[in-house]
Amino acid sequence: MEVLRIRPPSRPNTTVKYYGKRLLIFTTSGIILLQENTMKLEKRYAQHPDDAKLYDTEKMRDHFLFDKVFVKDEISLCYTHSDRVVFGGAFPVEKELRLSGGKDFGSDVFLDRRELGIICISGGGTIKAGGTVYQMKKGDGLYIGKGTADIVFAGGKDSPPKFYMASTPAHAVHPTVHIPIERANPRRLGEQATCNVRTIYQYVHPAVLVSCQLSMGMTILEEGSVWNTMPAHTHERRMEVYFYFDMKPGQVVFHLHGQPDETRHIVMKNEESVISPSWSIHSGAGTSTYSFIWAMAGENQTFDDMDTISTEELK
Repeated sequence: MEVLRIRPPSRPNTTVKYYGKRLLIFTTSGIILLQENTMKLEKRYAQHPDDAKLYDTEKMRDHFLFDKVFVKDEISLCYTHSDRVVFGGAFPVEKELRLSGGKDFGSDVFLDRRELGIICISGGGTIKAGGTVYQMKKGDGLYIGKGTADIVFAGGKDSPPKFYMASTPAHAVHPTVHIPIERANPRRLGEQATCNVRTIYQYVHPAVLVSCQLSMGMTILEEGSVWNTMPAHTHERRMEVYFYFDMKPGQVVFHLHGQPDETRHIVMKNEESVISPSWSIHSGAGTSTYSFIWAMAGENQTFDDMDTISTEELK
């Protein structure tokens, strides 16, 4: 790391900027810290369903799959132009990782016009947001409101944490809330006969806290259950991103995609994400039990506002 002294920046607070592949951190003391840029961003553009139905397997995966969610000592993100949702993971092992803005977000501060939901899926560590440090273990969630700066993820070699996150544009400021799984809103659904007994834990949800448009939660399937929802459904009012994890070695999930009369599938491996546009069905089945995190953005936050598709309608 290089340390240089220059005249303090005009802004009174710490600011973050990129210089090539390095991250410049300006402090009020006039010090600039040049750090390696550990935040990487991929982009996915929106698709019309008439175009998507012509995609082969490779194009489906190129446009909708994000398989680099966790990279050691990096923040790995994907920006989809479907409702401008940003999602991905932070995996701090030997370094602290700072979430920053840049040209892609129109601001030096990532959350200048956004809100953020985070769920720790393994290990344990800390997240610093707006000067407060939050202890995080597996199953803990954190909502961070619009305008919060200086977000830093930290862990350690013994049990490095994996933080999955999703962010949406925001129009109002709401307070940061730490959400242990015990505080999440549980809903047990499904039947053993149809192999879909599961508990939905709602983290960023009106039953738990106030957010602008982000809805986010975690679904855990019981042993012997493999369908995450069936019958399938759509919700034209919201898009959704799925993140699959806690799969046993060698197991996969077949994530169903496309319009009800033009279905496709994407084979998902452990710790991979998939974009489901508002026009696509939302459903999937695994070769064994698994868990997944869902994040939604759009017109409302009404969880049950969905259009169910009967199995007879699917093609």
